[in-house]
Amino acid sequence: MNIAILGAGEIAAKMAMTLQPLKDANCYAVASRDLIKAQAFADKYGFRQAYGSYLDMLGDDYVDLVYIATPHSHHYEHIKMCLEHGKHVLVEKPFTANAKQAEEVIEMADERGLLLAEAMWSRYMPMVGTIREVVSSNLIGRITSLSANVGYPMENKERLRKPELAGGALLDLGCYVLHFASMVFGDQLKSISASCTKLETGVDAQETIMLTYQDGRMANLFVTMLAETDRRAMICGTNGYIEIENIVNFEAIRVYNLERKIIAEYAAPYQVTGYEYEVMSAMRSIRNRFTECEELPHDTILHTMRMLDNLRAAFGIVYPFELNEEMTPAELGEEAEQEEENARESTVREISNTATQETEEK
Repeated sequence: MNIAILGAGEIAAKMAMTLQPLKDANCYAVASRDLIKAQAFADKYGFRQAYGSYLDMLGDDYVDLVYIATPHSHHYEHIKMCLEHGKHVLVEKPFTANAKQAEEVIEMADERGLLLAEAMWSRYMPMVGTIREVVSSNLIGRITSLSANVGYPMENKERLRKPELAGGALLDLGCYVLHFASMVFGDQLKSISASCTKLETGVDAQETIMLTYQDGRMANLFVTMLAETDRRAMICGTNGYIEIENIVNFEAIRVYNLERKIIAEYAAPYQVTGYEYEVMSAMRSIRNRFTECEELPHDTILHTMRMLDNLRAAFGIVYPFELNEEMTPAELGEEAEQEEENARESTVREISNTATQETEEK
């Protein structure tokens, strides 16, 4: 299958390294707005074609699947561009900047019979199945809560500082903890409360998010772009707890009893970079003529995007390009909430104004 990469930055390079040893994945084309940059990328990673225009690459009939590696502020535009040219799409996380954009492009993909998948790599990893097996094994008794964190010192990265690039910790890092909680506890939420601090540019720098589920379980989540964290998760039960090393790219699972002694341990399998699982899933789905990947279906993508909209609305964060859209993130969150309530599906049903507090970094 001929795979093309739209964008030639750091994350595109990681995907290029991933593709090289994969069976049936041909490093076919790369596009950048700068032809010299695209050609250098192609030469370094063994791509057959280099383009100095995204549209030129999408006009190549030999391109089967496009991996979008541009800033997430541009995902919506580039997904539409790919779908309009009849290309299957694997887009880097987060899927889009808001739920309204996500709904539109998913509808486009379904109408055209094209795959549209989100490259949230942790969703596709074999360790997800292991985590679920351990959780359901009753090794730690009745499970009551979980906690998870992700943090990197990235406040000086331009794309994360700028509202016009959909910057902030929530969309870049918050999706990891939200997806982790969803993988373990599902999506039957009762309520969510959250608080954040901001950079002087107006984007969120770090936040705590508390999810309460309809069955009484709770998830305590934290993300920051101001500091390094251990990126661990802990799942707690009546007879012990499960510790998961690095929820961004799972490394190990350890199960402890009430005496805090390890009673089971699981190591992650060998991987190329960790991106290979999403690529293999995308290729498998295309062969099966699916428009979504089994590991991360469209309904789950939309649920997560609606949660992100609701959180941003609570934080008072609107990206400049959204001011030209028909609805603000707050209105998007309200619409998503009503839609899912009517459909009897889970979503964020309330964000407590008293629990959601906002402090500005000076």
